[in-house]
Amino acid sequence: MAYDEEVAARVRNALSDLGDLREQKMMGALCFMVGDHMCCGVTGDALMVRVGRDDYEVALTKDYVRPMEMAGGRRPRGFVLVDPPGIETEEALARWIGRSRDFVSTLPAK
Repeated sequence: MAYDEEVAARVRNALSDLGDLREQKMMGALCFMVGDHMCCGVTGDALMVRVGRDDYEVALTKDYVRPMEMAGGRRPRGFVLVDPPGIETEEALARWIGRSRDFVSTLPAK
C-alpha cells in the first residue's frame, strides 16, 4: 500500500525540531525513526502511531482509531492507525505524534 505524501509532509513538519529523525520506507509505509526507534508513520492516508502496549487499549477507544493490521491479519499491540478525520487539524496531528514521541522517549538507546 502506498502512503499519502500530503500526510507524510505534515508529519515531517511536525517532527522537524528533532535532530535524530530519519525516514524509512517499510511494510508499504513511510516510517519516521527517532533515535533508531520507529516513532510513527504513514500508511495509505492513515497515521500510524506507536503508543506502546500499556496505552494500546486506551488509544483504541478514541474516535477514528483502529488497530494496525499487518499482512496475514497480525495486529501488533502497541501500534494503532488514526484515520484522516482524527488528524484533520494540526493540533490533532500534533497530539497523536506527541503520544508517539512520549512513548519512544521511554525506550533505551540503540
